[in-house]
Amino acid sequence: MSDEPTAPHDPREPALAGQTVVVIGGSAGIGLATAAHARAEGAAVILTGRDPERLRAAAEEVGARDTSAFDAGDPAQLRRFFEHLPRPVDHVMVTAGHPTYGSLLELDDQEAREAITGHMLLALGVARHAAGAVRPGGTLVLLGGTGARRIRAGLGVAPAVTAALPALTAGLALELAPVRVNLIAAGFVDTPLSARLLGEGLDARREELRARLPIGRVVVPADVAALAVHLMTNTALTGATYDIDGGQQFVG
Repeated sequence: MSDEPTAPHDPREPALAGQTVVVIGGSAGIGLATAAHARAEGAAVILTGRDPERLRAAAEEVGARDTSAFDAGDPAQLRRFFEHLPRPVDHVMVTAGHPTYGSLLELDDQEAREAITGHMLLALGVARHAAGAVRPGGTLVLLGGTGARRIRAGLGVAPAVTAALPALTAGLALELAPVRVNLIAAGFVDTPLSARLLGEGLDARREELRARLPIGRVVVPADVAALAVHLMTNTALTGATYDIDGGQQFVG
């Protein structure tokens, strides 16, 4: 009989074993991190994104079951994706789109439409398709933000969209039931999108947040991914908004 110690056995079953997670906007950042976390919990994942090469690399990284390269902001392309999506799926997360800032008075009609479409209309469009694609008890997880809750000049329509998304989420939770709908409201997250938006100011913003945030560090995609998977697995949660910003909204 060996006296060598044995590794502890973890009896917990993967929380998403046998389930399918679709991540719209899953080739980088929060979407890719959520796909990786879902895979670690036993899910098969389907990734979408605009850039075929980046999407292919992301799929290889997480072992995705399938991918689809298209512009989720185009209603026709979004409809075709769901028409060809094997059904049912268990969870859909929407991370596509990004905030648009600038003076309200200087936004032309097209820019304003695009700023709203990036979140509100995309969420609504995905919800319409999810009604027939997601199994009862599955989830639709939307992504919004906390940064535009404090109104100030130069934020454009972002505060209006930020304020409207929780109400949209609650309404969708009632209409899509028993599919559950929840919203993640993130502050600054250290993603490639943040790097593109801030440019040379990225390192300064990181240092500022490390010094000011109650958690003493910046929020990273894995933090948001863990919350997203929790929303998928906790069947008591629907119609609510969950902030994840490290306390950023309390310290500015």
